[in-house]
Amino acid sequence: MKLSYYIFAVLLVGHGFNSKAQSNFLDSKEAYLGQAPPGDTLEIFGKGLLADSGIVLGRVAFSKDGKEFYYGYARHWFDFNGTGIKEIVYEGKAWGKPKVLVENLANATFSIDGNQLYFGGQNSDVWVSQRHGNGWSKPVPFLNKKYGLYNFQPSKSGLYYTGSNGMNGSKRDYSTYDFCTLSIAKGDTVIKSLGSPLNTAGFDGDFYIAPDESYIIISANETKTYECELYISFRNADKSWTIPKSLGPKINDGLAHRFGQFVSPDGKYLFYTKGTGEKDCNFYWVRFDTLLNKLKKEN
Repeated sequence: MKLSYYIFAVLLVGHGFNSKAQSNFLDSKEAYLGQAPPGDTLEIFGKGLLADSGIVLGRVAFSKDGKEFYYGYARHWFDFNGTGIKEIVYEGKAWGKPKVLVENLANATFSIDGNQLYFGGQNSDVWVSQRHGNGWSKPVPFLNKKYGLYNFQPSKSGLYYTGSNGMNGSKRDYSTYDFCTLSIAKGDTVIKSLGSPLNTAGFDGDFYIAPDESYIIISANETKTYECELYISFRNADKSWTIPKSLGPKINDGLAHRFGQFVSPDGKYLFYTKGTGEKDCNFYWVRFDTLLNKLKKEN
């Protein structure tokens, strides 16, 4: 949705799945900041733990082993000034305190192997940091094009997914943005719209792509003031996409801004930002694997 484009331009979220050690930690009571796991009813994630003088919003990211957590912060909606990414790391016996990882970048997204973090920049561009030991290198530009790049995310096939207007007009012409694939080969970058039924005549931006590209969760039914609902589409064998279907009334529970979709490394939980304004803007999470299986069967 357009709201998070203003605040958190571009990007992001890749993750991988399940080694035995990773699975053990993600199943432990210490996982997910020690928060009690939700059922099929939405709950605020990390209530009282994450926000300080500002607000939290955008996309969250957990590392493959579940022991690193990254999230976005801001001073205000519609204002990139004062934004950045914080990290919380599990330090052997307990989670540490939030620390600022980078400033003036947004929406941290892991590469599939977990060795890079992608970020969205103010100019609808993509930045990247490399893992070095227990830390990260200073972010450097990864993609800066004449066209916009939004919610940049990798997949296991090597194909990237992004919201983009390709060569169609200004980066600020939001009505031209589609859900797209992006490929990079020998320095050449190719953008292709995912077409119908995922894209509409208006702005199409916020989404989450499964690492195996089997499904995509999109922000849909957007209003003139950018409230939206979350819908899911499954990829067919011929690589076309099914007609998007609502994630249901427990997730789409009234008029609100919903963006920053992310599914946890173990596939169990859906995270996203939800709010009607700054005062009630929070990260939410909900049990997702059972809902996903139900929707697959219905599909």
